[in-house]
Amino acid sequence: MARRRQAVTIRHVAADVGVSLQTVSRVINNEPNVRPELKERVQEAITRLGYVPSIAAQRMSGSRSYLILALNDRDRTIADWRARQGTDWVDQMLLGGMLKCAEHGYRMIVELVDTHSDHVERELLAAIAALQPDGIILTPPHSDNPQIVRCLAEQQIPFARIGSKARDAGMPILMDDEGAAATATRYLVDHGHRRIGFIAGAAEYNLSGWRVDGWKLAMAEAGLPTDGLLHAGDFSYASGERAARALLALPEPPTAIIASSDQMALATLEVARQNGLAVPRDLSLVSFDNTPMMQFTQPPLTAIDQPIAATASKAVELIIAAQKGDHLPEAVTVIPASLVARGSVADARQTVSA
Repeated sequence: MARRRQAVTIRHVAADVGVSLQTVSRVINNEPNVRPELKERVQEAITRLGYVPSIAAQRMSGSRSYLILALNDRDRTIADWRARQGTDWVDQMLLGGMLKCAEHGYRMIVELVDTHSDHVERELLAAIAALQPDGIILTPPHSDNPQIVRCLAEQQIPFARIGSKARDAGMPILMDDEGAAATATRYLVDHGHRRIGFIAGAAEYNLSGWRVDGWKLAMAEAGLPTDGLLHAGDFSYASGERAARALLALPEPPTAIIASSDQMALATLEVARQNGLAVPRDLSLVSFDNTPMMQFTQPPLTAIDQPIAATASKAVELIIAAQKGDHLPEAVTVIPASLVARGSVADARQTVSA
């Protein structure tokens, strides 16, 4: 039987060049204070020996772990995965975060934490002790959980807060939820709609309120009423169904609805069909998230495209910059969202004139 080939380690490289393990680690991490000639010899040995640097080797040159930990909401993430309904928040977060980490020799790990748990601080400290991350990415609703924020501040670990405006600790990053909701509303106003309903997301997420603010702002700019046109959901299909039924049962129902998640938009589409309403002829519909399924509904849904990947990428950038002691932005970092127009919005003026 063939003998298994022994793996090449950092010790083999150091012995081949005749330098210390720390010197090889500094070359791997592209750190200063290594002579160009020596750096070239180490790199040549790494290539010739076929050495693949490990995280342990990277850490030899200092206290960094080259790990970034992303915390996601346990209950909602597991529910989405089990439902298999096409939500892709985690996918997009991994896309942006992992690619940016790879550019800088880092790895990203995702942990699921229950933000409502009495033991959230203990869970978090256990993860930090086990992984020793160089930084942490908080996603909503963790981003504004005072227990989590205080714990990380006390640990003096750089952390980015996606979906937070707070400047008390960490590095806040917004996807401009208020501006995105205003954009969606103005788009409908520009298409002649005057009664525009809004289905809000879960109240525990600050971004839900910001989206409502954006809708109200754009409606006020156009001189349009909002009374009775706001209904609360929790991002789920069932809550969207309830809200859509309530809106469409109004004596003067809306001619357009903005749903604060794709699941609630799908529910609204189905309720409209059950009520004998055609989208977009009788009801225009705009969604948030722009998950892949929005392209394949009938009709394809116009949606706000949340820049989740770009936001996760920026979070990684900020954490690495903080680790290096680089200058960090004083203002909240804003990653703008965009509207993807498809086939679910009609021109209300043409509908009326017809």
